[in-house]
Amino acid sequence: MADKINLQDPSTVKVGYWHQLDNDLIQCDLCPRECKLHEGQRGFCFIRGRINDEMVMTSYGRSSGFVIDPIEKKPLNHFLPGTPVLSFGTAGCNLACKYCQNWDISKARETDRLLDQAMPENLAEAALASGSRSMAYTYNDPVIFHEYAVDVAKACREKGIKNVAVTAGYVNAEPRAAFYQWMDAANIDLKSFDEAFYKKLTGGHLQPVLDTIEYVANKTDTWLELTTLLIPGHNDDPNEIRAMSEWILEKIGPDVPLHFTAFHPDYLMKDVPPTPFETLRRSRQIALDVGLNYVYTGNVYDPEGQATYCPHCGESVIDRTGYTINSWHLTDTNHCANCGGEIAGVFEPQPGDWGSKRIPIYVNAYGAPQLTPET
Repeated sequence: MADKINLQDPSTVKVGYWHQLDNDLIQCDLCPRECKLHEGQRGFCFIRGRINDEMVMTSYGRSSGFVIDPIEKKPLNHFLPGTPVLSFGTAGCNLACKYCQNWDISKARETDRLLDQAMPENLAEAALASGSRSMAYTYNDPVIFHEYAVDVAKACREKGIKNVAVTAGYVNAEPRAAFYQWMDAANIDLKSFDEAFYKKLTGGHLQPVLDTIEYVANKTDTWLELTTLLIPGHNDDPNEIRAMSEWILEKIGPDVPLHFTAFHPDYLMKDVPPTPFETLRRSRQIALDVGLNYVYTGNVYDPEGQATYCPHCGESVIDRTGYTINSWHLTDTNHCANCGGEIAGVFEPQPGDWGSKRIPIYVNAYGAPQLTPET
């Protein structure tokens, strides 16, 4: 039975990217799932559905919470390092990852979880007032709350706040173009380089994600980084890592940073062990040997795997411990202090000093942030 959609709720708004079919169904054209809906039905993502023969979204202006994070947590190591980013998501998702690390948000089927409310202008004001340099659309996939994310991004642009998408890249061509024209940076989750993995563990397909990665890297000005969560026995085979790295090198070049992050048992895959440290280091070395210039490890203590090295001379230009920058060896914004070689990314003369702080905030109706104790 379809969930009832409350038309009196101001967070229910009409949205685009759909068309009428001949059999009294309408099709959502936002993502490759292309859900076909009867009256009153929600799509797989849960927050988009059909009411009065039109597509609506039920989470506009509503969020599961707002947090100021370090930009490195997204993870983005080459985009305004050391700066704070105001982060938020909604509910639902258009993939069904059995190992989801944010399952309490992305798998939520209750809009009552969306306790915090803020219109786009309020959020832009909150980002400015909190000292955040950018706004991140994250936790669940911003693709599904496309219209809300784009409106927030427009409001942020007007105030000089950058926009960051943290996404699985599972989106169709037309909405993809409309979305990324407002994004200054993105981290796309390349979950595996194997179609069988995508079908079995995410309920999706690999090719649309590869298409999005190529589009963002080659057709936009959006700064791009990639992340692969390595799950023991599922996507950590050295041959797969090599094939993926070779594809990245061929299709989008050596300068797109790649993050290999450690899995921890969660959601429906609690029987799978955590990622061994050696698996992360081995995968990183494979990608470097293939010819990628910037390869990182994450979710572990690994200063070597989290530092940025100059691809020209091999010297460290940014040393990190986790999300904290310890030393900075760039000159003229983005050149190695040792050899003068260019380092790819979006840098400023000096890094920020936000460190590893994570501060939840409440955004009131006027956009003024109220900080809560650090967690």
